[in-house]
Amino acid sequence: MAAEVKPIRSKADYEAALKEVERLWGARAGTRKGDRLDVVATLIDAYEAEHYPIDPPDPIEAIKFHMEQQGLSRRDLEDIIGTRTRIAEVLNRKRGLSIGRIRRLHRRLGISAEVLIRPSRRHAA
Repeated sequence: MAAEVKPIRSKADYEAALKEVERLWGARAGTRKGDRLDVVATLIDAYEAEHYPIDPPDPIEAIKFHMEQQGLSRRDLEDIIGTRTRIAEVLNRKRGLSIGRIRRLHRRLGISAEVLIRPSRRHAA
């Protein structure tokens, strides 16, 4: 019988949980092993979120990523950011994003407002 499932509180608990996921990998959903895999993976996610947080992306990198994903050129940003000069200033980190630009980027490109309001890496304190 498998050991009791318990919270991951230490690095050793974390390593053991990773090994258990590896052992259970591929178990079918709805089976005892599949359910255990789901529970252990959820515990690992919670532990990693607390001990290994990932910073949100840089706003300029997020804009460039969304442009690439959506097949957009700088010209496509003119009605969102402004003139070609303004777009170049923003994408080259020479000018920050105004609230209006953040709102338009969020609405039209689907970029999280939380990401866009962060200072870009070059402007970070």
